Order: sequence, then C-alpha cells, then structure tokens
Amino acid sequence: MREKIEKDNEENSSMTDDKRNVEELLADEETTQDELQELKAWLFRENIRLATVTAELDKKQAKFEEEKQRFQEEMKVLNRKMTNEQQRIKKDHQLVAEKLEIIKDGFQKLDMDRRRIEKEWARLTAEKEFMEEHGLYDGLPEVSVFFHGVKNPLTLKKRYKDLTKIFHPDNLAGDTEIIQKINREYENLKREFEKTKQA
Repeated sequence: MREKIEKDNEENSSMTDDKRNVEELLADEETTQDELQELKAWLFRENIRLATVTAELDKKQAKFEEEKQRFQEEMKVLNRKMTNEQQRIKKDHQLVAEKLEIIKDGFQKLDMDRRRIEKEWARLTAEKEFMEEHGLYDGLPEVSVFFHGVKNPLTLKKRYKDLTKIFHPDNLAGDTEIIQKINREYENLKREFEKTKQA
C-alpha cells in the first residue's frame, strides 16, 4: 500500500513537471515544429493513459460498490438470523420458566398431600391406640358383618365378589387373613343356602 502511494506521488510529481515543461514550450517562441509534434504525441499518450487510469478506477469503484452492496445484504441476512435466534431463545426461556413454575406447583401440592396424609396417619394411629386401650379393637373385624342383610345366593355371590375386590392381598387395602375369613364365611353361607334350597 505504501509503495502504491509513493508511486502515485511520483506520477503526480512527474505530471506537475511535465505540465511546467509544456507551458514553457508553448510560451517559448523558439519552439520548433518537431518539438510541437512531439508535444502533441505526448499529450495524446497522456490522454490515453489518463483514460485508461480513469476506466480502471471506474471498474474498481463499481467492484467496490458491488462488494459493499453484497456485504450490506449479508449483514441484513445475519441480522435477521440473529433476531430470529434471539426471539427463539427468549421463547425457550419463557417455556423453561413456565415448566419450572408447573414443577414448583406440583412439588408444593405433593408436599401438602404428604402433610395431609401424615396428619391422617397420626389421627388413625391415635384412634387405633385409643381403641386398643379400651378393648374396642381386636385387629380384625368380625367377618359376618360383611354379609349382613344377604337373603339369597345371588346377593351372596355379588357381595362376595365386591369384598374380594376390596380385600384381595394384591390390592392396596388387601389383607390375607381377612380374605381367608371372608372365604370361609362365604362357603358357610353358600352351604346354608343350598341346604335351605334342598329342604
């Protein structure tokens, strides 16, 4: 770059010297016809050189403008992409914040449910202890109560199915000992109904 500037300065200096020489030749009345012809040829060559330099400058300027416009277009595209990406990130942040809020609410509800269950468990434990102290709790209910009001085999069968659904050992409230007592009571009542039917 520095060399180019020095070269341009030399050319400008040379042009200034040539201009002085031309003015001196034209002002001097003793200038010959050959010198004038040589001067015309030099002027012609100089005009061609200037036209060539001007054309090159015009090309460079057009190329520069083209690159500038392409750069501006690329910048617009990049700005649009960046804006879209920022909006997407903002939406993602909002979505994450909403999900965190939902999770936080869920944990609060779970904590409230846990406390409620603990209170209920404590109440039931206290009630059981009270009943045990006063001889009201023998650990297992009397099974015949479950079949109270059963008047025929069809009702017996339905009640039995309902009870097995509730007290089956695979269920949450299931108990093996209770289901065995229910089975025995069912078999006893079933035999009684069969005897009554035969009689």
